[in-house]
Amino acid sequence: MNRRTFFQSGIAGLGMASLAPHLFAAEKSAAPRTALIGCGWYGKADLLRLIQVSPVEVVGLCDVDKTMLSEAADIVTQRQKGQKRPQTFGDYRELLKQTQPELVLIATPDHWHALPAIAAIQSGADVYLQKPISVDVVEGQAILAAARKHNRVVQIGTQRRSTPHLIEARNQILKEGKLGTIGLVEIYCYYHMRARENPPNVAPPENLDYEMWTGPAPLLPYNSLVHPRRWRAFMEYGNGIVGDMCVHMLDMVRWMMDLGWPDHISSDGGIYVDKTSRANISDTQTATFQFGSLPVVWTHRTWGSAPDPQYPWGATFYGDKGTLRCSVNSYDFQPNGGAPVHRDVTYELDKYPEDKTEKDLEKHVAPAIRGHMLDLLQARENRGKPVADVEQGHISSASCILANMSMELGRSLKWDKEKQRIVNDDEANRRLRRPYRAPWVHPEPDQV
Repeated sequence: MNRRTFFQSGIAGLGMASLAPHLFAAEKSAAPRTALIGCGWYGKADLLRLIQVSPVEVVGLCDVDKTMLSEAADIVTQRQKGQKRPQTFGDYRELLKQTQPELVLIATPDHWHALPAIAAIQSGADVYLQKPISVDVVEGQAILAAARKHNRVVQIGTQRRSTPHLIEARNQILKEGKLGTIGLVEIYCYYHMRARENPPNVAPPENLDYEMWTGPAPLLPYNSLVHPRRWRAFMEYGNGIVGDMCVHMLDMVRWMMDLGWPDHISSDGGIYVDKTSRANISDTQTATFQFGSLPVVWTHRTWGSAPDPQYPWGATFYGDKGTLRCSVNSYDFQPNGGAPVHRDVTYELDKYPEDKTEKDLEKHVAPAIRGHMLDLLQARENRGKPVADVEQGHISSASCILANMSMELGRSLKWDKEKQRIVNDDEANRRLRRPYRAPWVHPEPDQV
Protein backbone atom coordinates (compact mmCIF):
# COMPACT_ATOMS: atom_id res chain seq x y z
CA MET A 1 0.00 0.00 0.00
CA ASN A 2 1.20 3.50 -0.77
CA ARG A 3 1.53 4.97 2.69
CA ARG A 4 0.56 8.37 1.36
CA THR A 5 -2.82 7.03 0.23
CA PHE A 6 -4.19 6.36 3.61
CA PHE A 7 -6.22 3.37 4.67
CA GLN A 8 -8.83 3.56 1.97
CA SER A 9 -11.05 0.89 3.50
CA GLY A 10 -11.36 2.98 6.66
CA ILE A 11 -13.15 2.46 9.92
CA ALA A 12 -16.68 3.72 9.60
CA GLY A 13 -18.61 5.39 12.36
CA LEU A 14 -15.94 5.63 15.03
CA GLY A 15 -17.10 7.20 18.26
CA MET A 16 -14.77 8.98 20.67
CA ALA A 17 -14.64 5.99 22.98
CA SER A 18 -13.06 3.92 20.22
CA LEU A 19 -10.42 6.43 19.31
CA ALA A 20 -7.95 5.76 22.09
CA PRO A 21 -8.98 3.26 24.76
CA HIS A 22 -6.31 4.48 27.20
CA LEU A 23 -7.88 7.93 27.31
CA PHE A 24 -11.06 6.51 28.75
CA ALA A 25 -9.69 3.55 30.71
CA ALA A 26 -10.56 2.98 34.33
CA GLU A 27 -7.95 4.27 36.71
CA LYS A 28 -6.99 0.82 37.89
CA SER A 29 -3.22 0.67 37.66
CA ALA A 30 -1.24 -0.30 40.72
CA ALA A 31 0.42 2.47 42.67
CA PRO A 32 4.07 2.41 41.61
CA ARG A 33 6.78 4.06 43.69
CA THR A 34 7.36 7.20 41.65
CA ALA A 35 10.07 9.85 41.47
CA LEU A 36 10.52 13.09 39.55
CA ILE A 37 13.89 14.36 38.33
CA GLY A 38 13.57 18.01 37.33
CA CYS A 39 10.99 19.91 39.40
CA GLY A 40 10.44 22.95 37.25
CA TRP A 41 7.37 24.05 35.36
CA TYR A 42 6.81 21.04 33.17
CA GLY A 43 8.10 18.46 35.62
CA LYS A 44 5.40 19.45 38.08
CA ALA A 45 2.77 19.55 35.31
CA ASP A 46 3.62 15.98 34.30
CA LEU A 47 3.72 14.59 37.83
CA LEU A 48 0.52 16.29 38.96
CA ARG A 49 -1.35 14.96 35.91
CA LEU A 50 -0.12 11.47 36.81
CA ILE A 51 -1.35 11.92 40.37
CA GLN A 52 -4.77 12.85 38.96
CA VAL A 53 -5.18 9.52 37.16
CA SER A 54 -3.35 7.06 39.39
CA PRO A 55 -2.75 6.62 43.13
CA VAL A 56 1.02 6.66 42.68
CA GLU A 57 3.26 7.00 45.70
CA VAL A 58 5.70 9.83 45.06
CA VAL A 59 8.75 8.78 47.06
CA GLY A 60 11.37 11.20 45.77
CA LEU A 61 11.98 14.52 44.03
CA CYS A 62 15.25 15.78 42.61
CA ASP A 63 16.36 19.23 41.50
CA VAL A 64 19.52 21.31 41.67
CA ASP A 65 17.46 24.40 42.59
CA LYS A 66 16.60 24.14 46.30
CA THR A 67 13.74 26.65 46.04
CA MET A 68 12.15 24.82 43.12
CA LEU A 69 12.61 21.52 44.92
CA SER A 70 10.95 22.70 48.11
CA GLU A 71 7.98 24.20 46.23
CA ALA A 72 7.48 20.95 44.34
CA ALA A 73 7.60 18.94 47.57
CA ASP A 74 4.94 21.20 49.10
CA ILE A 75 2.45 20.80 46.26
CA VAL A 76 3.07 17.07 45.80
CA THR A 77 2.50 16.53 49.52
CA GLN A 78 -0.84 18.31 49.24
CA ARG A 79 -1.96 16.50 46.10
CA GLN A 80 -0.82 12.91 46.49
CA LYS A 81 -2.86 10.28 48.31
CA GLY A 82 -1.92 10.09 51.97
CA GLN A 83 -0.20 13.49 51.79
CA LYS A 84 3.19 11.98 52.63
CA ARG A 85 6.07 14.31 51.89
CA PRO A 86 8.51 12.82 49.39
CA GLN A 87 12.25 12.76 50.05
CA THR A 88 14.20 15.48 48.25
CA PHE A 89 17.61 15.26 46.56
CA GLY A 90 20.04 17.43 44.64
CA ASP A 91 21.61 14.47 42.81
CA TYR A 92 19.57 12.01 40.75
CA ARG A 93 22.01 9.20 41.56
CA GLU A 94 21.23 9.50 45.26
CA LEU A 95 17.50 9.60 44.55
CA LEU A 96 17.67 6.36 42.56
CA LYS A 97 19.84 4.68 45.20
CA GLN A 98 17.86 5.69 48.26
CA THR A 99 14.24 5.60 47.05
CA GLN A 100 14.42 2.75 44.49
CA PRO A 101 11.50 4.03 42.40
CA GLU A 102 9.55 1.84 39.99
CA LEU A 103 8.59 4.78 37.77
CA VAL A 104 10.73 7.85 37.11
CA LEU A 105 9.62 11.06 35.40
CA ILE A 106 12.41 13.18 33.90
CA ALA A 107 11.82 16.83 33.01
CA THR A 108 15.27 18.36 33.26
CA PRO A 109 16.82 20.73 30.73
CA ASP A 110 17.59 18.79 27.56
CA HIS A 111 21.32 18.37 28.20
CA TRP A 112 20.43 16.40 31.30
CA HIS A 113 18.05 13.90 29.69
CA ALA A 114 20.36 11.06 28.71
CA LEU A 115 22.34 10.27 31.85
CA PRO A 116 19.40 10.24 34.33
CA ALA A 117 17.22 8.31 31.87
CA ILE A 118 19.84 5.60 31.38
CA ALA A 119 20.57 5.44 35.12
CA ALA A 120 16.84 5.09 35.91
CA ILE A 121 16.46 2.35 33.30
CA GLN A 122 19.51 0.50 34.65
CA SER A 123 18.07 0.73 38.17
CA GLY A 124 14.99 -1.19 37.01
CA ALA A 125 12.54 1.70 36.71
CA ASP A 126 10.19 2.47 33.87
CA VAL A 127 10.55 6.04 32.61
CA TYR A 128 8.54 9.01 31.38
CA LEU A 129 11.08 11.20 29.57
CA GLN A 130 10.40 14.64 28.22
CA LYS A 131 11.20 15.47 24.62
CA PRO A 132 13.56 15.73 22.91
CA ILE A 133 15.05 12.61 24.35
CA SER A 134 18.60 13.81 23.70
CA VAL A 135 20.82 16.67 22.55
CA ASP A 136 22.83 14.46 20.22
CA VAL A 137 22.05 11.36 18.18
CA VAL A 138 24.30 8.92 20.05
CA GLU A 139 22.64 9.85 23.37
CA GLY A 140 19.30 8.82 21.85
CA GLN A 141 20.78 5.59 20.54
CA ALA A 142 22.10 4.82 24.02
CA ILE A 143 18.77 5.50 25.74
CA LEU A 144 16.99 3.23 23.25
CA ALA A 145 19.61 0.51 23.69
CA ALA A 146 19.29 0.71 27.48
CA ALA A 147 15.49 0.48 27.36
CA ARG A 148 15.59 -2.60 25.16
CA LYS A 149 18.44 -4.29 27.02
CA HIS A 150 16.79 -3.89 30.43
CA ASN A 151 13.22 -4.42 29.17
CA ARG A 152 11.94 -1.12 30.47
CA VAL A 153 8.87 0.82 29.34
CA VAL A 154 9.86 4.33 28.27
CA GLN A 155 7.22 6.88 27.27
CA ILE A 156 8.36 10.13 25.64
CA GLY A 157 6.52 13.39 26.33
CA THR A 158 5.29 13.87 22.76
CA GLN A 159 1.72 13.96 23.97
CA ARG A 160 0.16 14.93 20.65
CA ARG A 161 -0.19 11.15 20.29
CA SER A 162 -2.62 11.24 23.25
CA THR A 163 -4.54 14.39 22.30
CA PRO A 164 -8.25 13.51 21.83
CA HIS A 165 -9.06 15.74 18.85
CA LEU A 166 -5.85 14.75 17.06
CA ILE A 167 -6.59 11.08 17.61
CA GLU A 168 -9.96 11.73 15.99
CA ALA A 169 -8.30 13.48 13.03
CA ARG A 170 -5.88 10.60 12.61
CA ASN A 171 -8.57 7.91 12.79
CA GLN A 172 -11.47 9.59 11.01
CA ILE A 173 -9.72 11.76 8.42
CA LEU A 174 -6.32 10.26 7.59
CA LYS A 175 -7.00 6.58 8.17
CA GLU A 176 -10.29 6.72 6.32
CA GLY A 177 -8.50 8.13 3.28
CA LYS A 178 -10.44 11.38 3.20
CA LEU A 179 -7.35 13.32 2.15
CA GLY A 180 -6.55 10.93 -0.66
CA THR A 181 -2.93 11.00 -1.75
CA ILE A 182 -0.93 13.40 0.40
CA GLY A 183 1.67 15.30 -1.62
CA LEU A 184 3.03 17.69 1.01
CA VAL A 185 2.94 18.27 4.76
CA GLU A 186 3.91 21.62 6.24
CA ILE A 187 4.86 21.91 9.90
CA TYR A 188 5.55 25.30 11.44
CA CYS A 189 5.91 27.52 14.46
CA TYR A 190 5.47 31.27 14.39
CA TYR A 191 5.55 31.87 18.13
CA HIS A 192 8.10 34.53 18.99
CA MET A 193 9.86 32.27 21.47
CA ARG A 194 13.50 33.23 21.11
CA ALA A 195 14.99 35.24 23.99
CA ARG A 196 15.80 38.80 22.97
CA GLU A 197 17.40 40.11 26.14
CA ASN A 198 21.08 40.65 26.79
CA PRO A 199 21.38 40.33 30.58
CA PRO A 200 24.74 40.67 32.34
CA ASN A 201 26.69 37.74 33.68
CA VAL A 202 26.29 37.44 37.44
CA ALA A 203 27.04 34.97 40.20
CA PRO A 204 24.57 32.04 40.32
CA PRO A 205 21.93 32.37 43.05
CA GLU A 206 22.66 30.58 46.32
CA ASN A 207 19.69 28.24 45.87
CA LEU A 208 21.15 26.85 42.61
CA ASP A 209 23.93 24.27 42.33
CA TYR A 210 25.17 25.66 39.04
CA GLU A 211 27.99 23.15 38.66
CA MET A 212 25.47 20.29 38.82
CA TRP A 213 22.97 22.18 36.70
CA THR A 214 25.59 22.43 33.96
CA GLY A 215 26.66 18.79 34.28
CA PRO A 216 28.01 17.46 30.97
CA ALA A 217 27.42 20.71 29.08
CA PRO A 218 30.03 23.47 28.67
CA LEU A 219 30.32 25.64 31.78
CA LEU A 220 29.13 29.04 30.57
CA PRO A 221 28.99 32.22 32.66
CA TYR A 222 25.69 32.42 34.53
CA ASN A 223 23.02 34.95 33.59
CA SER A 224 19.26 35.17 33.92
CA LEU A 225 18.64 33.43 30.58
CA VAL A 226 20.27 30.25 31.85
CA HIS A 227 17.83 29.48 34.67
CA PRO A 228 14.94 29.02 35.05
CA ARG A 229 13.05 28.10 31.88
CA ARG A 230 14.95 30.15 29.31
CA TRP A 231 17.99 27.94 28.87
CA ARG A 232 16.73 27.03 25.38
CA ALA A 233 18.29 30.32 24.27
CA PHE A 234 21.60 28.45 24.10
CA MET A 235 22.55 25.55 21.83
CA GLU A 236 24.84 24.28 24.58
CA TYR A 237 21.78 23.05 26.49
CA GLY A 238 19.41 22.01 23.72
CA ASN A 239 18.65 22.15 20.03
CA GLY A 240 16.92 25.50 19.65
CA ILE A 241 13.34 25.91 18.49
CA VAL A 242 13.67 22.84 16.26
CA GLY A 243 14.45 20.68 19.31
CA ASP A 244 11.63 22.28 21.28
CA MET A 245 8.73 22.83 18.87
CA CYS A 246 9.50 21.08 15.58
CA VAL A 247 9.98 17.77 17.37
CA HIS A 248 6.34 17.87 18.53
CA MET A 249 4.90 18.52 15.08
CA LEU A 250 7.25 16.18 13.25
CA ASP A 251 6.41 13.43 15.72
CA MET A 252 2.69 14.14 15.32
CA VAL A 253 2.92 13.87 11.54
CA ARG A 254 4.99 10.70 11.74
CA TRP A 255 2.42 9.13 14.09
CA MET A 256 -0.60 10.25 12.07
CA MET A 257 0.90 8.97 8.81
CA ASP A 258 2.81 5.98 10.19
CA LEU A 259 6.17 7.28 8.98
CA GLY A 260 9.55 5.99 10.11
CA TRP A 261 12.92 7.65 9.53
CA PRO A 262 13.38 10.35 6.91
CA ASP A 263 15.73 9.45 4.07
CA HIS A 264 17.19 12.93 3.60
CA ILE A 265 17.25 16.00 5.81
CA SER A 266 18.15 19.48 4.63
CA SER A 267 17.91 22.79 6.45
CA ASP A 268 18.78 26.46 6.09
CA GLY A 269 18.60 29.28 8.57
CA GLY A 270 20.47 31.32 11.12
CA ILE A 271 20.25 34.54 13.09
CA TYR A 272 18.88 36.92 10.49
CA VAL A 273 16.95 39.51 12.49
CA ASP A 274 17.82 39.58 16.19
CA LYS A 275 21.61 39.91 16.21
CA THR A 276 22.04 41.61 19.60
CA SER A 277 20.64 39.06 22.05
CA ARG A 278 22.84 36.61 23.96
CA ALA A 279 20.74 33.83 22.49
CA ASN A 280 22.75 31.75 20.02
CA ILE A 281 19.91 29.70 18.53
CA SER A 282 18.54 30.55 15.09
CA ASP A 283 15.69 33.04 14.75
CA THR A 284 14.80 31.79 11.27
CA GLN A 285 14.94 28.23 9.97
CA THR A 286 13.40 25.95 7.37
CA ALA A 287 13.98 22.21 7.11
CA THR A 288 12.81 19.48 4.76
CA PHE A 289 12.43 15.94 6.04
CA GLN A 290 12.11 13.68 3.00
CA PHE A 291 10.16 10.45 3.57
CA GLY A 292 10.48 8.70 0.22
CA SER A 293 8.54 10.95 -2.18
CA LEU A 294 6.80 12.83 0.64
CA PRO A 295 8.37 16.09 1.87
CA VAL A 296 7.57 17.30 5.38
CA VAL A 297 8.66 20.95 5.48
CA TRP A 298 9.34 22.85 8.71
CA THR A 299 9.27 26.65 8.95
CA HIS A 300 10.06 28.80 11.97
CA ARG A 301 10.68 32.50 12.43
CA THR A 302 10.61 34.79 15.42
CA TRP A 303 9.51 37.83 13.42
CA GLY A 304 6.40 38.76 11.43
CA SER A 305 2.96 37.25 11.92
CA ALA A 306 1.59 33.77 11.35
CA PRO A 307 0.06 33.17 7.89
CA ASP A 308 -2.99 31.69 9.62
CA PRO A 309 -3.65 33.26 13.05
CA GLN A 310 -5.68 30.19 14.05
CA TYR A 311 -2.70 27.93 13.41
CA PRO A 312 0.48 29.63 14.63
CA TRP A 313 1.97 26.23 15.59
CA GLY A 314 0.78 23.14 13.81
CA ALA A 315 0.75 20.97 10.70
CA THR A 316 -1.07 21.19 7.39
CA PHE A 317 -1.63 18.06 5.27
CA TYR A 318 -2.28 18.69 1.57
CA GLY A 319 -4.06 15.85 -0.22
CA ASP A 320 -5.70 15.52 -3.61
CA LYS A 321 -9.09 15.19 -1.85
CA GLY A 322 -8.74 17.94 0.73
CA THR A 323 -6.64 19.77 3.30
CA LEU A 324 -6.25 19.07 7.02
CA ARG A 325 -4.85 21.53 9.55
CA CYS A 326 -3.94 20.32 13.04
CA SER A 327 -2.72 21.99 16.21
CA VAL A 328 -2.86 21.50 19.96
CA ASN A 329 -6.04 23.60 20.01
CA SER A 330 -8.09 22.22 17.09
CA TYR A 331 -8.24 20.59 13.72
CA ASP A 332 -9.93 21.71 10.51
CA PHE A 333 -10.65 19.46 7.56
CA GLN A 334 -11.68 21.01 4.26
CA PRO A 335 -12.63 18.39 1.68
CA ASN A 336 -12.68 19.33 -1.98
CA GLY A 337 -16.26 20.34 -2.58
CA GLY A 338 -17.65 19.05 0.70
CA ALA A 339 -18.66 20.36 4.11
CA PRO A 340 -15.78 21.36 6.40
CA VAL A 341 -15.17 19.64 9.75
CA HIS A 342 -13.92 21.51 12.81
CA ARG A 343 -13.00 20.13 16.23
CA ASP A 344 -11.68 21.96 19.28
CA VAL A 345 -9.44 20.77 22.06
CA THR A 346 -11.07 18.79 24.86
CA TYR A 347 -10.95 20.38 28.33
CA GLU A 348 -11.68 18.43 31.51
CA LEU A 349 -12.04 21.25 34.00
CA ASP A 350 -15.13 19.86 35.70
CA LYS A 351 -13.58 16.44 36.26
CA TYR A 352 -10.22 17.88 37.30
CA PRO A 353 -10.91 21.25 38.98
CA GLU A 354 -7.23 21.58 39.97
CA ASP A 355 -6.59 22.47 36.35
CA LYS A 356 -8.46 25.75 36.82
CA THR A 357 -6.06 27.18 39.40
CA GLU A 358 -2.75 25.37 38.97
CA LYS A 359 0.04 27.87 38.36
CA ASP A 360 1.38 28.02 34.79
CA LEU A 361 -0.56 24.95 33.66
CA GLU A 362 -1.34 24.80 29.95
CA LYS A 363 -4.98 23.85 30.42
CA HIS A 364 -5.46 22.71 26.85
CA VAL A 365 -2.56 20.26 27.17
CA ALA A 366 -3.60 18.75 30.51
CA PRO A 367 -6.01 16.13 29.03
CA ALA A 368 -3.31 14.99 26.60
CA ILE A 369 -0.77 14.58 29.41
CA ARG A 370 -3.30 12.56 31.44
CA GLY A 371 -3.98 10.37 28.41
CA HIS A 372 -0.25 9.93 27.92
CA MET A 373 0.15 8.88 31.55
CA LEU A 374 -2.72 6.40 31.32
CA ASP A 375 -1.14 4.93 28.21
CA LEU A 376 2.17 4.59 30.08
CA LEU A 377 0.48 2.86 33.01
CA GLN A 378 -1.27 0.47 30.63
CA ALA A 379 2.05 -0.32 28.92
CA ARG A 380 3.61 -1.00 32.33
CA GLU A 381 0.82 -3.45 33.12
CA ASN A 382 1.16 -5.23 29.79
CA ARG A 383 4.95 -4.81 29.48
CA GLY A 384 4.31 -3.52 26.00
CA LYS A 385 5.29 -0.42 24.08
CA PRO A 386 3.50 2.84 24.87
CA VAL A 387 2.12 5.08 22.14
CA ALA A 388 5.21 7.34 22.29
CA ASP A 389 7.74 4.56 22.75
CA VAL A 390 11.38 5.54 23.17
CA GLU A 391 12.22 4.42 19.62
CA GLN A 392 9.65 6.83 18.21
CA GLY A 393 11.02 9.58 20.42
CA HIS A 394 14.52 8.82 19.21
CA ILE A 395 13.50 9.02 15.55
CA SER A 396 11.74 12.37 15.98
CA SER A 397 14.47 13.87 18.20
CA ALA A 398 17.37 12.67 16.04
CA SER A 399 15.68 13.94 12.87
CA CYS A 400 15.52 17.43 14.38
CA ILE A 401 19.15 17.21 15.52
CA LEU A 402 20.12 16.26 11.96
CA ALA A 403 18.20 19.29 10.65
CA ASN A 404 20.32 21.57 12.81
CA MET A 405 23.42 19.75 11.66
CA SER A 406 22.43 20.26 8.02
CA MET A 407 21.95 23.98 8.67
CA GLU A 408 25.35 24.26 10.36
CA LEU A 409 27.19 22.31 7.65
CA GLY A 410 25.34 23.91 4.73
CA ARG A 411 24.47 20.64 3.01
CA SER A 412 21.82 17.95 2.81
CA LEU A 413 22.30 14.79 4.85
CA LYS A 414 21.36 11.28 3.76
CA TRP A 415 20.48 9.04 6.70
CA ASP A 416 21.07 5.29 6.82
CA LYS A 417 18.50 4.04 9.31
CA GLU A 418 20.02 0.56 9.45
CA LYS A 419 23.55 1.70 10.22
CA GLN A 420 22.34 4.75 12.18
CA ARG A 421 24.85 6.92 10.34
CA ILE A 422 24.99 9.67 7.77
CA VAL A 423 25.98 8.35 4.36
CA ASN A 424 29.41 9.34 3.03
CA ASP A 425 29.94 12.27 5.39
CA ASP A 426 32.65 11.75 8.01
CA GLU A 427 32.44 15.30 9.29
CA ALA A 428 28.72 15.02 9.93
CA ASN A 429 29.12 11.63 11.59
CA ARG A 430 31.63 13.08 14.03
CA ARG A 431 28.88 15.49 15.11
CA LEU A 432 26.53 12.67 16.10
CA ARG A 433 28.20 12.78 19.51
CA ARG A 434 28.73 16.02 21.47
CA PRO A 435 31.76 16.32 23.73
CA TYR A 436 30.99 15.93 27.44
CA ARG A 437 32.53 18.06 30.16
CA ALA A 438 34.61 16.02 32.60
CA PRO A 439 34.06 14.10 34.78
CA TRP A 440 30.82 13.19 33.00
CA VAL A 441 31.18 10.44 30.40
CA HIS A 442 29.11 10.28 27.23
CA PRO A 443 26.88 7.16 27.12
CA GLU A 444 27.46 4.62 24.37
CA PRO A 445 24.81 2.24 22.96
CA ASP A 446 26.99 -0.83 23.53
CA GLN A 447 27.84 0.06 27.13
CA VAL A 448 24.44 0.54 28.76
